Amino acid sequence: MRLIPALLLAATLAAPAVAGTRQQATVVMPENPAARQMLEAWGFSDAIVAGDTVYLSGIVVGLGPKEVDLEAAYGRAFEQIGGILKRAGASWDDVVDISSFHTDLTSQMPAIVAVKNRYVKPPFPAWTAVGVTRLIPDRGLTEIKIVAKLPARR
Repeated sequence: MRLIPALLLAATLAAPAVAGTRQQATVVMPENPAARQMLEAWGFSDAIVAGDTVYLSGIVVGLGPKEVDLEAAYGRAFEQIGGILKRAGASWDDVVDISSFHTDLTSQMPAIVAVKNRYVKPPFPAWTAVGVTRLIPDRGLTEIKIVAKLPARR
């Protein structure tokens, strides 16, 4: 009777692997070859579309050389996020959840709220803002992560 468990184990090991959710999903990578190379080296994508849900990787917001305008920095990040959403088949209207990670909540919130309100209109998505001590790369001030639902097919 020990033969049956051994046969079941052998059959399980010989069965073809079933692809996981990520292998069945659509992966959205940067259009810029240098940016794509960096993401591939680190092992992540701009976004992944699983079913009708779009999961964006965090976008790090940083100031440019000699820049002090936080709104300009957030504006660049929101433009980048909008481009990723578009490549994934979604828009800012499809965003259901925003998570933002801030190295200084007090000084950064007014600027991110001002920029967010240019892109995100009512009804507003869920939003969680968290204070952190550090982001990668070290010049990062805020990281913004988005979840969106693809619009229903008409």
